Amino acid sequence: MRFKRLKRKIRKKNLTPMNNRKKVGVVLFATSIGLFFLFAVRMIYVVAGGHVAGTSLKVKTEELYRGEDVVKAKRGTIYDRNGEVIAEDATSYSVYAILSESYVSGKEKLYAQEKDFDELASILHNNLDIKEKTALKTLKSGVNSDGTSKYYQVEFGNKGKNISEETKQNMEDAMKKAKVKGLYFTEHTDRMYPNGNFASHFIGYAQPDKKEELVGMMGVEAAYDDVLKGKNGKIVYQKDENQRPIPGSVAEEKKAVDGEDIYTTLDGGLQSYLETLMDKVNAEAKPKELTATLMQAKTGDILAMSQRPTFNPETKEGLGEEDAWQNFLVETNYEPGSTMKVFTTSAAVNEGVFDENESYLSGKIQVADATINDWDLGKKGVLTMRQALSWSSNVGMVKLEEKLGDKWPEYVKRFGFGQSTYSGLPGESKGTLPTSNIVDQAMSSYGQAIGVTNFQMMRGFTAVANDGKMLQPHYIEKVSNPNTNKEIITKPEVVGEPITAETAQKVREYMRDTIESENYGSAYDQYKVPGYHISAKTGTAQIAENGRYLTGDTNYIYSIALMLPSEDPEYILYLTMKQPQHYSAGVLGEIANPLLSRAMEFQNNESDSADEENDTEVTVEDYRNLATSKAAADANKRGLTAVVVGDGDEVTKQSAKPGEKVMANEHLILLTDGKKEMPDVRGWSKADILKLTNLLDIDVSFKGEGYCTKQSIAPFADISKKKLKITLG
Repeated sequence: MRFKRLKRKIRKKNLTPMNNRKKVGVVLFATSIGLFFLFAVRMIYVVAGGHVAGTSLKVKTEELYRGEDVVKAKRGTIYDRNGEVIAEDATSYSVYAILSESYVSGKEKLYAQEKDFDELASILHNNLDIKEKTALKTLKSGVNSDGTSKYYQVEFGNKGKNISEETKQNMEDAMKKAKVKGLYFTEHTDRMYPNGNFASHFIGYAQPDKKEELVGMMGVEAAYDDVLKGKNGKIVYQKDENQRPIPGSVAEEKKAVDGEDIYTTLDGGLQSYLETLMDKVNAEAKPKELTATLMQAKTGDILAMSQRPTFNPETKEGLGEEDAWQNFLVETNYEPGSTMKVFTTSAAVNEGVFDENESYLSGKIQVADATINDWDLGKKGVLTMRQALSWSSNVGMVKLEEKLGDKWPEYVKRFGFGQSTYSGLPGESKGTLPTSNIVDQAMSSYGQAIGVTNFQMMRGFTAVANDGKMLQPHYIEKVSNPNTNKEIITKPEVVGEPITAETAQKVREYMRDTIESENYGSAYDQYKVPGYHISAKTGTAQIAENGRYLTGDTNYIYSIALMLPSEDPEYILYLTMKQPQHYSAGVLGEIANPLLSRAMEFQNNESDSADEENDTEVTVEDYRNLATSKAAADANKRGLTAVVVGDGDEVTKQSAKPGEKVMANEHLILLTDGKKEMPDVRGWSKADILKLTNLLDIDVSFKGEGYCTKQSIAPFADISKKKLKITLG
């Protein structure tokens, strides 16, 4: 019944198969016409407007036939103080032959033609360690039997790599002379260290990353990476329909900005000599660690520094050894031992509690529940306080520490211990101060229960050698910008005056006994430079591990600090030797004596960079909320003199606004979030002191003219809302 009703409905609407086909045909035709007009209108719009969905067809077409390459900036060169190269870019090349017939310029064929294969193979053989038959075989491997190219280009393996600029030029000249083409070169950036083992941990090394850009990995190369690396440029060129560069179509669009050059304070002659002496002693004594630092006493300039183990920055030989990655001069925190007695004696003399003729019974002394012994257990019997220094008596130093009382912790800070030198070198330690425990305070007077770095010791020694003025260890002489021909000359920086000139001179006199006193000199006759007196102090420090001191004949850090000439030092030399397999008295003299003799020969040729004019301006960065060590190191690196106030880990305020231009070497005061302590401002200008008091929000009054000679708030005293009185002179 339902089927009949459906049939009647179809007949009524005339829905026969023939009519259905006609209707479908009409719909399809109308749709096709509509789509055609739609596409036609769209095409006219695209052609006339030159855009698709907001994208320019012209630009896209240009991009299709436009290539772009990076122009690498030259990394800055590192020099010694005399302009001798320590590290520089070394470009190498690899050779390849283009065989594709499409590599042409107009009618000129630039690819390697089969008729020239013998000549090209000969050029490869004559200039590289490639057999002529091998070169010929490689060339023929890229060509089909019908003479057409099988490959776009072929390469020549490892023997076709690491080609020097000179060899590349010789090969290009040979091709030009033979009137053949086809060999081309890919440039590779590398770093060359022509001196081999040469202050390696200080200089560091740079190596290419995945983008073939040199990146500093250690030492100055890492610390000054942003200064050395420069900024890359780019070139643009036209490409053919196969996306290959069209010869002769290269045009430079943006020039590369080469990195800045760094002149260190190192003296190449003294550094090379030190490395030779270090090798000899290292082979003889076989220590676990060996360090040496030679400094110019009046400037803080480091003229030579080295350590063992070491490595060759070019070949990387030695980096696989234990501790090879650690810069012992700034990263290692160790107990200095008896060389610390120089500072204990200095503090006692400065405070007027040192009587050189006062006598006491050596051997041992009781401090609370601890018994402190002399190294010889008192065999010398009664000693004077002067002999306590030269004979290196622990008991004598503890007696001085007891006389100093609360002043001793203050002097430890005055000499810069527990405070980073902010050298900027990677991984620097700030050392550790002794606890307030009475035994630790006593032990620190002879170099235990306190942790120091080599740089901190050198900083402290400058106060004794330089008549009370303590200098920052200084290793960058200047930074030179080859793009602007401007230089930032870094000047010696006085960071405090912990003792008077009279104290320093007296202590140097006492130190002479160490090598000149036959009966009471712990290193009698071991260190000498003909014609000169030397101030010296030895050290033999126990090594603490897992809460106890190691035992054994050579489980010590042996050290010597030397100042030459004693009356008015030109040089400070500090040597340390840790856990030698073979130790004999005076072995460190095999380094010290010849090195200091040569240094005295060189001194008349030393140029004083501090006298150079330096009117370069430096733009101050924003150091707020940055880690204190990072901020201070960066400011020093950029040519400013960073002064950190407070023991906090983060900078909260700075004396110059971000973006402000100031003169190079100007004080930049960084206020931290920790406890505020008064810096040593003796030698500061009135303007710098006003910067400090504005940051600290304290009142200040001045008496006199010139530079600060006296301050009412003692260095390292807590700062409250006190009024600061400054005497200028």
